[in-house]
Amino acid sequence: MTTKKRVAIYLRVSTDGQTAENQRLELERVAELSGWELVGVYEDHGISGAKGRDQRPAFDRLMKDAARRKFNMIAAWGLDRLGRSMQHLVGFLGEVQALGVDLYLHQQALDTSTPMGRCVFHVAGAFAEFEREMIRERVKAGLSRAKAKGKQLGRKTVGADKEELVKSLLGQGKGILKVAKEAGVGVSVVQRIKALA
Repeated sequence: MTTKKRVAIYLRVSTDGQTAENQRLELERVAELSGWELVGVYEDHGISGAKGRDQRPAFDRLMKDAARRKFNMIAAWGLDRLGRSMQHLVGFLGEVQALGVDLYLHQQALDTSTPMGRCVFHVAGAFAEFEREMIRERVKAGLSRAKAKGKQLGRKTVGADKEELVKSLLGQGKGILKVAKEAGVGVSVVQRIKALA
């Protein structure tokens, strides 16, 4: 026996001059024809899809409610309504997949509650993992290339003479900011030397 789909609709338009009414009507019609229970509508109005979750209040609420298991499917007009950057989309797809929340995308005719939709979802996940691995490999190659050219990576070390000066100034009871200024080093350097002393 299959459980009834509890669906949340996500709507987004980029400018104040646009309306999400057509998206809403069509997605509500699909929900009704499919026998889904509509549990909520989340709408970001006048917000670009390139914005992160922290700048899209309705999208943020949608994801928090997904984690609270308020619904088990998200319906949206299309993938571009959910995000414009590959990084955001990959993060979103990974999160809903981990939560066991299905996805219905009207424009792409994708429903991950069907075997074909799940297959497409898994392929998308594989491509996302491949992209992450490629980025990781490029970063590692860049670091290796920088090392081979003699570039120092990480924090710059402080010479023994500077370290002794910092210890001496600290020993005189001077504050961290004053010691950093007098020794010509960063506050974090003074804090590290003080913690090790």
